[in-house]
Amino acid sequence: MMRIAVIADTHDQFPSSLPTRLAAADEIWHLGDVCDPATLTAFEALGKPLLVVLGNNELHDLWPRELRLERAGRKFFLTHIPPERVPPGTQVVLHGHTHIPRDETDAAGIRWLNPGCISRPKRGKRASFAWLTLSPGRPLDWRLELL
Repeated sequence: MMRIAVIADTHDQFPSSLPTRLAAADEIWHLGDVCDPATLTAFEALGKPLLVVLGNNELHDLWPRELRLERAGRKFFLTHIPPERVPPGTQVVLHGHTHIPRDETDAAGIRWLNPGCISRPKRGKRASFAWLTLSPGRPLDWRLELL
């Protein structure tokens, strides 16, 4: 079993309790709009693999715009802005940008996930992140955590 903490849209800030909440993660995936790279210091200190994609508010190019990963036999595509097309073979798309949580499966069977926003959720929404739990041969488990 693998437990991945998925966050997005920190925009240079996050609740002080967040790093402690993510300490149990096997990996941490940040889906863009970190802004200042120093924002990640507390997450890097956890000693877990931290994968980050570039958002549309970064003023640098320290991270890739997208990542293609395979975990527990599933193919993931990580990006900040939801794409119009996804790479062939993609089973799960994870994105940020909208500041609204998402868990939808499209007509092609691709699952679209967004953990919401850590720093500035849309009106009527709460700050959130998500846990993605993967076990070979079992459906993935996506759980939104409100802050």
